[in-house]
Amino acid sequence: MIALSGLFLAAFVAATLLPGQSEVVLLAMVLTQLHPVWLLVSVASVGNVLGSLVNWAMGRFMMRYSDHKRFPFTAEQIAKSQAWYARWGWMSLWASWVPVIGDPLTLAAGIMREPLWRFLLVVTMAKAGRYIILVVIAQAAV
Repeated sequence: MIALSGLFLAAFVAATLLPGQSEVVLLAMVLTQLHPVWLLVSVASVGNVLGSLVNWAMGRFMMRYSDHKRFPFTAEQIAKSQAWYARWGWMSLWASWVPVIGDPLTLAAGIMREPLWRFLLVVTMAKAGRYIILVVIAQAAV
C-alpha cells in the first residue's frame, strides 16, 4: 500500500508545475512485479490526472489576481498563452502527457476556461495512454 501511495504521489507531483518523474517510479514498480500492471497504470493515471486538475483549477482562478504585483506572469506571457490556446484549443490537451509542455498546457486550459468535462476526458485518455504505451514497451524489452 505504501508503494502504491508513493506511485500516486509521484504521478500527482509530476503533473503539477513542480518537477517530478513518475515514469521512472512506474517502470520500477512494473519490473518488480509485486502489483498487477493494471493497478499500477490506474494509480499512476489517477494521480497524474488529479495533478493536472490542480493546474486547471489554478488557471481557472488565478486571473482574479492578475493585477497583484506578485502575479507570476506578465500580461505579455498571458496574451501569448491565450493566443496559442485560442489557435489550438482543446485539441492541444492531447499533448498534456508530453514532458515540459504538458503542465503549462493544463494551466492554460484553466485560464481559457476549458469545460471541466472535456478537460478531464482528453487529459485522462492522453495520460493513461502514455502510461500504457510505456508499460507495453518496458514489458516487451524485458
